[in-house]
Amino acid sequence: MRKTKSAGGIVVNLEGMILLIEQRGGSWSFPKGKIEYGETPLETAKREIYEESGISELKLIEDLGSYQRYQIADDGETEDKSVLKTVFIFLFTTTQDKIRPIDTHSNPQAKWLKKEEVSNQLTHIKDKEFFQSIIEKI
Repeated sequence: MRKTKSAGGIVVNLEGMILLIEQRGGSWSFPKGKIEYGETPLETAKREIYEESGISELKLIEDLGSYQRYQIADDGETEDKSVLKTVFIFLFTTTQDKIRPIDTHSNPQAKWLKKEEVSNQLTHIKDKEFFQSIIEKI
């Protein structure tokens, strides 16, 4: 089993809506991606949010910690148990509303959702569980 580290964020706009990203294969998650050599988790989170949504004006609110989950397989639904990710998540606010994914091949779309709708849209059960564990902080 290969182990990787990723970082990303829960981004909340002025209306209290939360940013979700469509990954390849149609799965939905928070903007996140692999931590590159020399990057901190916070630097990765900001870079990935920008690449996946075009949102660059971010105010850090809190480090929400991390959790582990298997990578989603290419079909967008099942787990690829050959890759175990540790995902570091930060809470951000932004004044930006317009979403313009930079990497449209890997992340074809992004959208704002009401807090109550987020869990139903997230694909991976571990993403849902993590969100439920921190929802009161938002």
